[in-house]
Amino acid sequence: MSRSSKDAPVTAASTLWNSDDLPKGDEEQRRVSLAIDESLRQERELRKKRRAREVKVMLLGQAESGKSTLQKQFQLYYASQTLDRERPSWRPIVYSNILKALRMLFDELDRQYSLASGSDSANMSQTPPSANDPLQVAGSSSFSASSSTSSTTAVGTPSWPSDLQDLQTVLNRLISHEDELASEVSGGISVSGGRTGVFVRAGWQTLISPNRTWPVGDIRAHQPSSNGAADLIAQLLQETKCEIEEFWRHPMVKKLLASNKVRLEESASFFLDEIERIANPGYLPSTDDILHVRLQTLGVQEHSFDIDIGGVHFNWLLYDVGGARGQRHAWVPFFEDATAIIFLAPMSAFDQYLDEDPRTNRIDDSLQLFTAICQNKLLSKAALVLMLNKADLLKKKLEAGVKIRKFISSFGDRPNTYEEVSEYFRAHFIQTHRRRDVSNRALYTHFTSMLDIKATQSIIINVGEAIMRSHMNSIGLS
Repeated sequence: MSRSSKDAPVTAASTLWNSDDLPKGDEEQRRVSLAIDESLRQERELRKKRRAREVKVMLLGQAESGKSTLQKQFQLYYASQTLDRERPSWRPIVYSNILKALRMLFDELDRQYSLASGSDSANMSQTPPSANDPLQVAGSSSFSASSSTSSTTAVGTPSWPSDLQDLQTVLNRLISHEDELASEVSGGISVSGGRTGVFVRAGWQTLISPNRTWPVGDIRAHQPSSNGAADLIAQLLQETKCEIEEFWRHPMVKKLLASNKVRLEESASFFLDEIERIANPGYLPSTDDILHVRLQTLGVQEHSFDIDIGGVHFNWLLYDVGGARGQRHAWVPFFEDATAIIFLAPMSAFDQYLDEDPRTNRIDDSLQLFTAICQNKLLSKAALVLMLNKADLLKKKLEAGVKIRKFISSFGDRPNTYEEVSEYFRAHFIQTHRRRDVSNRALYTHFTSMLDIKATQSIIINVGEAIMRSHMNSIGLS
């Protein structure tokens, strides 16, 4: 006769996980098992509540589209005290932007004067760039990769005016420390090809994230030491600010910029115009300075914001990702459970080409990337926000007489006005969304200028509300 199930031996697993099979007399084991069951239930409920209150937002777009600036605007609106704590850490980045701009200008002047003193064929290369020649129109690839020491070859070139030679002799003392500063700030990080520069490293912009690699209170431990490159450059800026101002106002520099032979980063003009203030002892970056700095993002950086909506606390996780082509694979692991995607497309980039591929117009690249996002099934549940960014820079280019049709033939003979051009770009992105979006979701579209604090924060409020409505619907709380 077989033994009944109630007489069967009780295993450790059944003791812990199936309290109904326990011997009736073993009350202690029954109590332990029930306690474990309740603990697991509470943990599941806690995880569910955390997921309900966690809003995961991806900032996507090509390099230099304004993602990091938008992140700073979110931080300024929702966690301004953290931006204040970070303020000293942005000082060497401002210095780096200034040194890079000076070096790029000297490098291009060197190239132009070398061509002028060469053969007739070299002289021909000084004619205005053709709209059909992306390398000439872009004016970027050959400059961004230049070594900070290359401009030194210009000293003594017969074609150089003596005043420019004198200015370069003085300013080379400053420019020669560019790589040293970049290495100090970036911790020795470089990109493919060994090119140096200032790049976001883990922990740099995640001071407010619970996953940061070093605590907020330890900022000074990660700043350059009192004898570091940043302090040396601060001293040199004080000593050479008059020469920097003279160089920046020089007619040859103005002519070079007007000819579109060199594409400085958008922060360059702002900082060089403000050099007297920045060179002062005790300089601390302003909010406008922090919004203007250019700092390349490597990989994915997480930023955490606690937001109160109707008395309910939500944790927003904002992910700022590297937009260069070689880094876009890093986005993939963060796609599947994203609450929303904010895609930034810089309208002012119509006359620029990719550093990675000088044949590809940056507007075309933005459209291709936006198409891939619309078609990605992993993103089908995420709310989609499109920010047609850098409207202010687009207006300046159009007011300066730059013609859209020289760079985008399909624009045709439409009026070269901001209203016509911005609507033309918006229509193309909307059409792409209608044709390619896998889930037929709504598309929230905004024209933005990330450096305009008041306007951008008004948009942030509207975007936040739209994202929260979508999030509430997805978790059944609407």
